[in-house]
Amino acid sequence: MAQLADEILSSLDPQQRSVATALKGPVCVIAGAGTGKTRAITHRLAYGVDIGVIDPKRVLALTFTARAAGEMRTRLRSLGVASIAARTFHAAALKQLIYFWPETLGGRFPSLLTSKTGFLSEAMTRANISSSKKSSLLRDLAGEIEWAKVLTLAPDQYLQGLSDYSRVFNPSSKISAEQVAKVYEAYESLKKQERAIDFEDVLLLTVGMLEEEREVRERVRDQYRYFTVDEYQDVSPLQQRLLDLWLGKREDICVVGDPAQTIYSFAGASPAFLLNFTAKYPNAEVIRLSAGYRSTPEIINTANTILRSANLGHELDAINGHGEKPMAKGYKSQSEEAQALVSLIKEDIAGGLATNEIAILTRTNSQLEVLESALDAAGIENQIRNSERFFNRPQVREIIGAIRSASVLSESDWLSDLRDCLKPFGQSEYVRSFLQLAGELEAEGLTSLRAFLRELEERSETNNPPILPGVALATLHAAKGLEWRKVYLAGVSAEVLPWQASSIEEERRLFYVGVTRAQESLALTYYGVASPFLAEAGLVN
Repeated sequence: MAQLADEILSSLDPQQRSVATALKGPVCVIAGAGTGKTRAITHRLAYGVDIGVIDPKRVLALTFTARAAGEMRTRLRSLGVASIAARTFHAAALKQLIYFWPETLGGRFPSLLTSKTGFLSEAMTRANISSSKKSSLLRDLAGEIEWAKVLTLAPDQYLQGLSDYSRVFNPSSKISAEQVAKVYEAYESLKKQERAIDFEDVLLLTVGMLEEEREVRERVRDQYRYFTVDEYQDVSPLQQRLLDLWLGKREDICVVGDPAQTIYSFAGASPAFLLNFTAKYPNAEVIRLSAGYRSTPEIINTANTILRSANLGHELDAINGHGEKPMAKGYKSQSEEAQALVSLIKEDIAGGLATNEIAILTRTNSQLEVLESALDAAGIENQIRNSERFFNRPQVREIIGAIRSASVLSESDWLSDLRDCLKPFGQSEYVRSFLQLAGELEAEGLTSLRAFLRELEERSETNNPPILPGVALATLHAAKGLEWRKVYLAGVSAEVLPWQASSIEEERRLFYVGVTRAQESLALTYYGVASPFLAEAGLVN
């Protein structure tokens, strides 16, 4: 059972409470950065379950990332509603596709590609593309194919799609758009030959299944009757098409988003679905969350200046106590900037900050590589946050195997049993991350090593790793939805931000996302000429 209704509502501010009590019909929540949107929507679900309006087994809560889905499940569990399904669009679609595959398509389920790199490399060979198969080029190719597929553009439609959507293929890439189309065609042919599918195929196949199979569509709609969609500003047309199929003509949907944080247009996402929600649902209740709980007034003031500079959206209200004013400083070169950041981080650590409370955020992956080398040379532990599947790493699999064996005999003091079974692995970053996660889960009510193992297995299925120790190194895109006590926004230089292949509006929103990751302290650095965004934010003349 969920907690008593009044207890669920008591921890919410008036705006969040309005969200939690809006249980009927379409609801649209416009939630600024750090305004407690996850708290609001999880409490809404818990409150609805407690008063009997919502059946928890018929809820599908959809998120943009596996980490966000994991956080939502954790919060729902702490509110007493662990049975609610919180998944990414891809995870929800994959589960349905696997379940209905035998009766709709038949045969063995295809192998799922967790990375396109290997197949793209072979596709380049088959397409007679002689360019060097560098990771950056393969990443660009993957991005182009993903963009095309979420817009349902086949290989022979790719070039026309570039024109129709006014898209410019990354000019830093060493191949032409015509060659991209050839690689795309070879990639699709190779997948068919090897009986493999990628994550975009999962969505496409699920959409096709639901559109063609009436009985399957009705069974899915009977299973899920209440929908919550987080980060709705970053939904793609393909995801919206799938959502419409799940929902049918019903209106039990709550969407949450922020137009000022639309940063995935390059991947086919569109804020139009959020902005036009009330046109689709004229009777929708619209609620705004504006109380900024994450950051200090000084950081929020900088964020609001960015919002005002281009009329990006609703401003945030400062709630927390005062802190340092964000400062910007320039350096002659990228290497000089990196060394300065190393010195500053050493001071932060000496002053009592833990390394995992500090982040350096940049526009590009290549900028991160320079900073990683500088931190490594200084002996400062760090972690690059990327899409590599944590649970596929050999030592992580060994550790989980040891936990699985220990869980069979574990009885009362499960944390002590966990520490004992991890001793052979020393004090590696993985061991420390598992112990930290275990401590957090125990505080939230987890009671056994078996339950901890189930949590790890669920995280493995959804690629939702625990937080690793060390200074976080992340691109601005990878930092979305995260927060740290101290944030360094590095490389905020005119040659990098705004990125020339992207629209200046989207780049400004990306800059805003970076600024709003900081809780207590924000420092911005650049080399060469400062980004124009720094002047817009009032940080340089």
